[in-house]
Amino acid sequence: MIQPRSIIAYGIFSGGLDSLLASRLLLDQGIDVRLITFVTPFFSDRRAQDSSRLIGLATRPKDITRLHLSMLRNPKHGFGRFMNPCIDCHALMFNQAGQIMTAEGGDFLFSGEVLGQRPMSQNIQALGVVARESGFPDRILRPLSALRLAPTPVEEAGLVDRQRLLGFSGRSRKPQMALAASYGLTGYPSPAGGCLLTDPIFSIRLKELRAAGQDLGVHEVELLKWGRHFRLPGGRGKLVVGRKKSENEALERLARPEDVLLSVMDVPGPTALLTGGDEQDLDLAASITVAYSDADPLGSHAVQVLRRNDTILVTVSGSPKERYAEFMIR
Repeated sequence: MIQPRSIIAYGIFSGGLDSLLASRLLLDQGIDVRLITFVTPFFSDRRAQDSSRLIGLATRPKDITRLHLSMLRNPKHGFGRFMNPCIDCHALMFNQAGQIMTAEGGDFLFSGEVLGQRPMSQNIQALGVVARESGFPDRILRPLSALRLAPTPVEEAGLVDRQRLLGFSGRSRKPQMALAASYGLTGYPSPAGGCLLTDPIFSIRLKELRAAGQDLGVHEVELLKWGRHFRLPGGRGKLVVGRKKSENEALERLARPEDVLLSVMDVPGPTALLTGGDEQDLDLAASITVAYSDADPLGSHAVQVLRRNDTILVTVSGSPKERYAEFMIR
């Protein structure tokens, strides 16, 4: 006797409580659930790898950095409160998951999205836009809010039992927490902190980078994560000044051959990284580096300048930090 094959569902899995519960609901229906976690410079798969174990599954990381950065340069549906292009991002994720599903013979896609949880990106119109622009509009299911949405082709085809799905909506997380307790799920991540594009400080830096007309590449984005940032006069030079040892070490790792590393000789202080700019920018960068060190602001100080494995010393006068406040990106 031929056994019917399992229904296979591919989930966009962030690792948060909603995606955990959506996955568990489908597991309870005997569906073969396969999880995909997308990776970019703005979010990783670390918490997803940990939380997927709470439901006895592993998640597959999928790096979409190139596609995501290309989308971020000019998202069709714009940004949210900060620099988060959530509608375009979700459509991209469903598209990429759909391509995997198609290649592997799966049946449908799902996510932990909850109707109305995010007013701009999870309202009824936005959910429809995401589905249409994903390229897989008839194969997307939102299990946590299905009963508040029109039946999908996935449900109409009998791939899932609609009556065993849920009708969550709104921003309160109490229903999800109660459901998690009924499943015995504990230790799941808090909802905050998943995406750097929703961080206000990071968003200010990213917005400035775009406004300056600089390339939005991996190196430029990685630099946004560290130190204090200064845009030097003329607009081409960008200085990043470390605030602590770990940031100094990160800047040293990120320095390319064409970049300049600066540090004050003989006194404790930051490592600073200068990208772009000219010789005039170099003198100003050295002065700012001194200002954020323990050097006497009234004296003259030697700054080590390293570029393309060539080291020189530049002597600049000390001055208070406040003198450079106009250049700080904040």
